[in-house]
Amino acid sequence: MDIVWAIIVGFFAGMIAKWLTPGPNKPRGFILTTVLGIVGSVVATWLGQQIGWYGPGDGANFIGAIIGAIIVLLAWGQLARRT
Repeated sequence: MDIVWAIIVGFFAGMIAKWLTPGPNKPRGFILTTVLGIVGSVVATWLGQQIGWYGPGDGANFIGAIIGAIIVLLAWGQLARRT
């Protein structure tokens, strides 16, 4: 059930991140949006653990997943602009 929850949260976090982030270089499609949100959640969890906000077994909440997805989306836009 954890993987299903991660996919659902990742999808919504990816959608909100795409909506909040300006610029034309946004990934399109359901699967890419979901992957963006899941990777964003992983990034937010890792950053939160490095800073000390989350413990070793804790994960990022929904807001953290959105912020992580925005970070990943901004990096995606920089890479897409270069090619």
